Amino acid sequence: MEALGKKKGMLKSILKQLHEGANIEEVRRKAKEILRELTPKDIAEVEQELIKEGITREEIMKLCDIHMEVFKEALDTSIDLPEWHPIYILMKEHEMLLSHVKNLEGGDLEETAQHFKEAEKHYLREENVLFPYLEKHGIEEPPAIMWAEHDGIRQIKKEIINALKEKDENKFDEKIKMLYEMLLKHYNKENKILFPTALKVISNEEWIKIRKEFDEIGYCCFIPTKMPKVEEKEKEVKGKIVLSTGNFTKDELEAVLNTLPIDITFIDKNDEVKYFNKSKDRIFVRTKAIIGRKVQQCHPQKSIHIVNKILNEFKKGNRDSAEFWVDMDGRKVYIRYFAVRKNGEYIGTLEVTQDISKIRKIEGEKRLLDWK
Repeated sequence: MEALGKKKGMLKSILKQLHEGANIEEVRRKAKEILRELTPKDIAEVEQELIKEGITREEIMKLCDIHMEVFKEALDTSIDLPEWHPIYILMKEHEMLLSHVKNLEGGDLEETAQHFKEAEKHYLREENVLFPYLEKHGIEEPPAIMWAEHDGIRQIKKEIINALKEKDENKFDEKIKMLYEMLLKHYNKENKILFPTALKVISNEEWIKIRKEFDEIGYCCFIPTKMPKVEEKEKEVKGKIVLSTGNFTKDELEAVLNTLPIDITFIDKNDEVKYFNKSKDRIFVRTKAIIGRKVQQCHPQKSIHIVNKILNEFKKGNRDSAEFWVDMDGRKVYIRYFAVRKNGEYIGTLEVTQDISKIRKIEGEKRLLDWK
């Protein structure tokens, strides 16, 4: 263990030398012996330590290509995985995405835009499923660097689409070449460092969960082999309300529901009011006295027949929603009813009410980076 720590310390020294502009061939000779006993996970961890010591992510990103060149021999390891495995899928998509970009000729706007749209699922699966699992195992900086590179890829794709719209063939060809080179380097880093690191730290049980979440987002390029059926047992978390996508304490759940910028009221399959949230600026008055009351008794006589008609359509499965909007004290109020179903069975109706006056005035864009 001590020897491994020493090797990692030497590796850190080598990376610092590269950062300071050392000759690649000279560093490669020094690195050859050290890298023989280190894994891609060790390299990822050392890069992570360097960022904590002050080297920025941007600087690490610039150095990554040099790292890959120095570590080339040590990282030439094959990965043998079943075809249902998430890493197998991502690596297969790498091959196909590279091939498709290389063959993007003729400047067809519709084809290019559609390809870019479908390819986005690849990056979304990494960012929203694989990266969080790596972070749970303490691998935080490498995913952050890869995400930053994803954003760079997205930017070039926008420039390619703009070149097509402007019918600028030279710019299109130039940007396609840039994209291909960027993807080639990016995929190489993931295949040689990020993915082997993931395979080292993520358990088989977790890979099964990852694959299920991959399926929810969807795929590009090809339809992967189905995963073998495996029974999963829900783990109980003491003092928590466990849901299929996470868990809350009672206080957390209540606070979240009350923080929603909407009023919600839930009635069960027997038309009885079971719950309402206490949003800050509730539009329609609700009191605890209505809990257990029939929803028909919460409406004026003249509208009960419409309430019953909506509920009957929901229960029959003919409709899933109903919406209305009214003017109240200078506000535009949007009222929606949603059929709530579990495994296809009707279990109640959710009323959602919202003041959309300010929303209707929104124009242009205000992005996260514009926040002050």
